[in-house]
Amino acid sequence: MLKSLPYIPLLLSSLTFSVVAADKENSVMIPAFSAKYTLLHKSKSVGEATRELSYLDNGLAQYSYHTNIEWLIFSDIREETSIVKLEGHKVTPTSYEYLREGTGSDKHYKWRYDTDNNSAVDERKDRTKSIKFPENIQDPLSYHLQHRLNMMANPKQEHFVYPVIKTSGSIKNYVYQYDGEEELMLPYGLVKTIKLKREVIEKNRVTYAWFAPELDYLLVKLHQIKGDVEQFEAQLKSVTSTVPAKAKSK
Repeated sequence: MLKSLPYIPLLLSSLTFSVVAADKENSVMIPAFSAKYTLLHKSKSVGEATRELSYLDNGLAQYSYHTNIEWLIFSDIREETSIVKLEGHKVTPTSYEYLREGTGSDKHYKWRYDTDNNSAVDERKDRTKSIKFPENIQDPLSYHLQHRLNMMANPKQEHFVYPVIKTSGSIKNYVYQYDGEEELMLPYGLVKTIKLKREVIEKNRVTYAWFAPELDYLLVKLHQIKGDVEQFEAQLKSVTSTVPAKAKSK
């Protein structure tokens, strides 16, 4: 069986996740947007990715990430969607769905979270799991949005820790560390960036992520290395503001 392609976690991951105190008013800190990325392998384009934020009629926000890769005989399509509550600078996940199709095994996860009552529902397996959620809990996608808000609120912060609930229902800390500043030429254009690094020792994997202060700390580049092998890279191609979604409440 052919192996599946490496996962590209577009965006990333407060001082021991010091979540910035939420504003008393529900102001929109990040307008609805759509960002498109070129995916590269050994400097050759192999696909594209889209990250979007929209606001729903029920007062929640929908954050999504989609990738489509075609490389040699491999194909990989992934779709992540997180429905979150936004209160000032604080993100609270309410549901998360992940779909993957292509080379290797297909995967589909769908969770609903009740953080007030410390429970999570695995909708695919029709089971409920009791979980003692930390106040700053995130799902595998929502922490990207929380990270951006944290950087906007405290540009001098250099250490980030995010407790993330995995698709298995377990919680793991995602840690990112300041790794300097760089000016990059991307398909989007020339941008000044803050570079962060995440190292997962048990998986021998290092991820570098670049964020642009001039774009309210949007992720503009991602590069991952596993062992001594370069994985896929993502580079920002375009970003546009979008009209708040008229999507149905979920």
